[in-house]
Amino acid sequence: MKKIGLLSDTHGDLDPKIFHYFRDVDEIWHAGDVGSVEVIDKLRAFKPLRGVYGNIDDQKVRAELPLFDVFNCEDVKVLITHIAGRPGKYTPNAYPLIQEHRPQLFVCGHSHILLVQKDPRFNMLWMNPGACGNKGFHKVKTLLRFEIDGDKIQNLEAIETGARS
Repeated sequence: MKKIGLLSDTHGDLDPKIFHYFRDVDEIWHAGDVGSVEVIDKLRAFKPLRGVYGNIDDQKVRAELPLFDVFNCEDVKVLITHIAGRPGKYTPNAYPLIQEHRPQLFVCGHSHILLVQKDPRFNMLWMNPGACGNKGFHKVKTLLRFEIDGDKIQNLEAIETGARS
């Protein structure tokens, strides 16, 4: 079993509460718009990190993280990318990735809106943790925390870390 902390859209701001909420996770996944290499370094110093770059990320961040990542966590195939649309309305870049890789879990960011939804067309769970940085239109910073045990995605928690400053 792996415990995962999922975040997105830090935009260079790393709320100290993240370290509290992710203290018991095995890995942190970042769904893009990291904002700085310093955010990557701090997260990597704390826990193993997987992540992708987003549309606001500079060449330094892009040198550290890929545009998308496909991997297995336990017995679940995972696909992470930053800009993807949403179930039923995927972006032209995300749709072929979903068709090719057929993930059981699809993770994205970009919208700054926390949403978790089952996509029956592809038989996958779609997750967007919202935004946990201080830039953007969101009013509350959000994270997701969950477990993957074998082929099960379970114990999902949506966490609000406070108001955007």
